[in-house]
Amino acid sequence: MTTLSFLVTLEARPGREPDVAAVLREANKLVGAEPGAHIWFGFHSGGTTFGILDAFDADFERHVRLHGRVRAAVEAHAELFATPPVITVVDGLDAPLGRDPA
Repeated sequence: MTTLSFLVTLEARPGREPDVAAVLREANKLVGAEPGAHIWFGFHSGGTTFGILDAFDADFERHVRLHGRVRAAVEAHAELFATPPVITVVDGLDAPLGRDPA
């Protein structure tokens, strides 16, 4: 079951929101090149706040992503961010995606 996750919070520098959105769209293309690409959402939650929700079946997949291409892509554009990304390890309670929740 896909319950091992990261929640990454990203704060764009004011005026750089379109650039951050573009970086996340490009990062999405890298997800499939790494093992465990079960769920990946890049999102904009309003204002200068963006995020990534990434979920895995196994802890080694989560570890690979933590040190992988998506992180490198975000870090390569550090000038777009007001603060360093905040990476929170999250363990989900259930993963109903792709199945009937009833």
